[in-house]
Order: sequence, then structure tokens, then C-alpha cells
Amino acid sequence: MILKPNPSWTTESATVLPTVLANVSISRDALLVEFTVEEPIDCFRAEVTEDNGRCWEDSCVEVFIQDPAGSGEYFNFETTSRGFMLAAHGKDREHRQTLPPDVIGKISRTKQTASVVGNLVCWGMIIQIPAEIFGLPNFEGIRLRGNLYKCADKAKKPHYLCAFPIQTERPDFHRPEFFQEI
Repeated sequence: MILKPNPSWTTESATVLPTVLANVSISRDALLVEFTVEEPIDCFRAEVTEDNGRCWEDSCVEVFIQDPAGSGEYFNFETTSRGFMLAAHGKDREHRQTLPPDVIGKISRTKQTASVVGNLVCWGMIIQIPAEIFGLPNFEGIRLRGNLYKCADKAKKPHYLCAFPIQTERPDFHRPEFFQEI
């Protein structure tokens, strides 16, 4: 799937946005999301140096998933181009609990090192989230609802892309009411 700018959010018409492709697959034991990113240099940022840091400020791809165990919460997995991840869960934006380092360590992140081609930065990330992160033995018979995102809040050219539209006036990824089946 292609991540796109949300039609509800105003963007500078002259700004060239990143191109982001995502491929989602679910096996018995894991959710696998592969992102391929090409973004203008002004959209790229790589400053975060640790897990559970402010990943959304950097060039970042994100997977938000409604808790398949039925808790009413949702999980966010936000991964920078360098492979650092913020992972949390909760019912809304204000009430998030980050996952501890040993749990984040179970989430596989395979990065394609960023390279510059002309004025584009090209990079990729494969995120593999085990069913056990959600407290499930496996994903058999489970339908996952969520959304995929790309952002970089602190880049010279901030941007916000999503797989499924979000009907808000401003960028807001923490809106599970707009999640769709992935």
C-alpha cells in the first residue's frame, strides 16, 4: 500500500513529500510490516539515539494496532530510519505506557541503511512484531485493525502520511476510531 498525505490536512503545495510503500503480512506468530521510503533531504532527520525516545521527531515509520486481545487499548510502534523504536500502549494519546526494553527487544527491526540518491534519502525498515507482545499465543483467527504512518515532526519540512485517512483538521495519528483492517 502507498502512504499518502491526508486530504484533511493542509500542506504546502510546492513541498515534495516522501514516497512510502508498505507491505503488511501476518503469519501465525508475527505481524510483519516492510516500509520502503524515498524522501527529499529536507524531509529527512536522524537524531534519536535510543529506544523509547522521541522517534516521531525523526524520519519515522509507524504501525498503530488495536489491541487484538480486546483490551480496548491500541499499540503504537514508531521506528526511526536508524532502527530506534518507541513502543507504547493505552486507550488514548494522553494515557500511554511505554513497553519496557526487554519487551521492545523482542520486536525485530531490520533496517536498510539510508543512502542519498540525488536530493533523495532512500531507506527502509522491516518490523516484525510477535503475537506475544499483545499477550496472544499466535494470530490464528485474529483480524488486525490499525493504520500505518510516516512522519518527521522536527525535519526542515515536517510531513504526515498515512495508509488510511483520518478525518481531523490537524495531523493526529492517535485516532483509533479511524483504524481499518490491515
